[in-house]
Amino acid sequence: MLSIQKWKCSWSLAAAIASIVALVSVVHLFLFPFGPSFDYFRETQNACVPINGSSEATTNHVREDLRVTADLDHRFPADLHKGDIYHDAQWKAEIGQWLSGCNSITQEISIAEIIGGINCKNGCSGQGVCNRELGQCRCFHGYSGEGCSERLQLDCNFPPSPEQPYGRWVVSICPAYCDTRRAMCFCGEGTKYPNRPVPEACGFKVNLSSEPDAPKLIDWTKADLDNIFTTNGSKPGWCNVDPTEAYSNKVQFKEECDCKYDGLWGQFCEVPVLCTCINQCSGHGRCRGGFCQCDNGWYGIDCSIPSVVSSVRDWPQWLRPAHIDVADDAHLTAKVVNLNAVVKKKRPLIYVYDLPPGFNSLLLEGRHFKFECVNRIYDDKNATLWTDQLYGAQMALYESILASSHRTLNGEEADFFFVPVLDACIITRADDAPHLSMQEHMGLRSSFTLEFYKKAYEHIVEQYPYWNRSLGRDHIWFLSWDEGACYAPKEIWSSMMLVHWGNTNSKHNHSTTAYRFDNWDSIPSSRRGSHPCFEPEKDLVLPAWKRPDGIPLSAKLWARPREKRKTLFYFNGNLGPAYPNGRLEASYSMGIRQKIAEEFGSSPDKKGKLGKQHAEDVIVTPLRSERYHEDLASSVFCGVFPGDGWSGRMEDSILQGCIPVVIQDGIFLPYENVLNYGSFAVRISEDEIPNLIKILRGFNETKIEYMLANVRKIWLRFLYRDSIMLEAERQKTVFGHVEDWAVEFLRLIEDDVFATFIQVLHYKLHNDPWRQHIHVEKDFGLPRECLIGTD
Repeated sequence: MLSIQKWKCSWSLAAAIASIVALVSVVHLFLFPFGPSFDYFRETQNACVPINGSSEATTNHVREDLRVTADLDHRFPADLHKGDIYHDAQWKAEIGQWLSGCNSITQEISIAEIIGGINCKNGCSGQGVCNRELGQCRCFHGYSGEGCSERLQLDCNFPPSPEQPYGRWVVSICPAYCDTRRAMCFCGEGTKYPNRPVPEACGFKVNLSSEPDAPKLIDWTKADLDNIFTTNGSKPGWCNVDPTEAYSNKVQFKEECDCKYDGLWGQFCEVPVLCTCINQCSGHGRCRGGFCQCDNGWYGIDCSIPSVVSSVRDWPQWLRPAHIDVADDAHLTAKVVNLNAVVKKKRPLIYVYDLPPGFNSLLLEGRHFKFECVNRIYDDKNATLWTDQLYGAQMALYESILASSHRTLNGEEADFFFVPVLDACIITRADDAPHLSMQEHMGLRSSFTLEFYKKAYEHIVEQYPYWNRSLGRDHIWFLSWDEGACYAPKEIWSSMMLVHWGNTNSKHNHSTTAYRFDNWDSIPSSRRGSHPCFEPEKDLVLPAWKRPDGIPLSAKLWARPREKRKTLFYFNGNLGPAYPNGRLEASYSMGIRQKIAEEFGSSPDKKGKLGKQHAEDVIVTPLRSERYHEDLASSVFCGVFPGDGWSGRMEDSILQGCIPVVIQDGIFLPYENVLNYGSFAVRISEDEIPNLIKILRGFNETKIEYMLANVRKIWLRFLYRDSIMLEAERQKTVFGHVEDWAVEFLRLIEDDVFATFIQVLHYKLHNDPWRQHIHVEKDFGLPRECLIGTD
């Protein structure tokens, strides 16, 4: 048993302790879930693992009662493709061997979880959430200070000038009432609907372009007050339009006005709905625009962390069953103390920093477009609407970690430390309000975002003791944007980077985006350092977010057999300036898509020409197909090429059961440094593009069937099923049933993105070379042969 520190308490805490002791025995209490939950399905993949009932540590902190053949490469020999199978996936041999021999026999151990009891100044004045671990307030939008008592003034507009009476353009620009707590524009007092948003173009003059079919022009210097505030009966201003009359076509209204803000639904924002928060506040708080206002006794970005005044019966599954020790000699003290609860867990264990909200919650709360940087919103019935935001992977992984049994509140026992900076929100919100100005960053979103990561680093170094113990090598950062960790500050580069873009800079050693605001080449080395964008030895590429859709899932497109795949090669996407509506920049896709189209284009370009080697069973087209997923599922090979950095084509291919053909030299795809890519994907160098189809026709049917079979075995590792099922569980609690998409996902038990992520972390915990030089006294729940540095 891990030792539990004695603790003291004041009589003012007696009632809180009594509420706990009433639920536990004097010595301990075991609490179990009252009934089956969706967690059953999350753990199904581990159901066949035998678990030893004893979890006491030996004196050597290894499991002497478990025996593993030390020579894993003989026990689990690599196949002819230099891979080793674990949970149906072909891993790189050394990783698959360790997972097969060690991950599968990991035992539960006893972890003392720390339940915080430190109070905050003035209870955060009712304008924030108290972090009971640090005794620090996390203030809501528009408030700051030690006790959240300071009111901020967050303007919607930049300072005016004679030429620009509303200041220079910014997303939050407002000719009406500005809510200076969030820099968001509303109709305001004196109108029929004062809380109706007046977003962007809604409040300004709109002019027709002199060019035919060109978009309308917005004059940001002239407010369109008539179309906002007028009470004219036939065409009332936006702020006075009655929704019932408008829906019945009795009145006209300005079409540039709509409902962009989160938490509102309907053409006129007349229906209040759920906002999107991390884990929807875990049932212990209220989501206010993206920031969780936690119930008393709870804290954290998703209100998932209990304090000493919470009810033990309400604790989350990852803290149950709990064994709580209360010291016999507890007596008066002026300070509310922490409580230790011993919980059985399996490593690896992840400590999640509860960062100040400027790195996450405030970015969600102040969004001007409800779809930005989230993977779901809610409709007029509060049903879940999944988004197509590829960057939603960051939110999905974060939610899974927070709700996982691999999470710990005890930094001393943690194996990894997750730093939750939501860069997908930072990038999309850069320069969207004056308080998020990029003026000091050369107009570069990359530089602007780098500064957020550096400030997060400075915060954890100042507030916590964990960084310096490993120089940050056991810390994890997720950089989700187009070029991944290319713009990471030099201070954090020792850590593990989670990205969607694995550019090793071995060939493309500069910024590859054609979007100039994301270019990182001009960020000085004094801030960025000289690191590459990706190091395969320490980092990991994760799949992008793909919207859960029950229809293709039920159709099992990923399992479509070879005989139904008539197209040899397929790619559908932007092919550059030679085609109508193509990207004009020569640097787009590093020129790769343009070269593919020049050779194999199956649609006429602007000159009416097809590719030089076009063929009947080869489709390379910029024309978006209404049957996109069907087309992928009808193809043997599918193209995976970059866009402005990474694209979602790898995920599209795998999820429809198509063999991905990767063309991007020196740039890793999801899991490429851990899975055996040769078993399910084809890599072709950029110089070999003219020979692409010749190479693909050279594969015999046996090889093709082998690769298709392996794609079918790993496809779920490219979906965030765990996060999806967390939402399904929440919806079941609210409505008493699950949606069609949830029904389909409930049937799946294979490892998903999160399971793969945890498996990689567990391997790294015992195989990263730097850990050989760090002595720790921990129980790992493994035999000696599985631990790092042992023979």
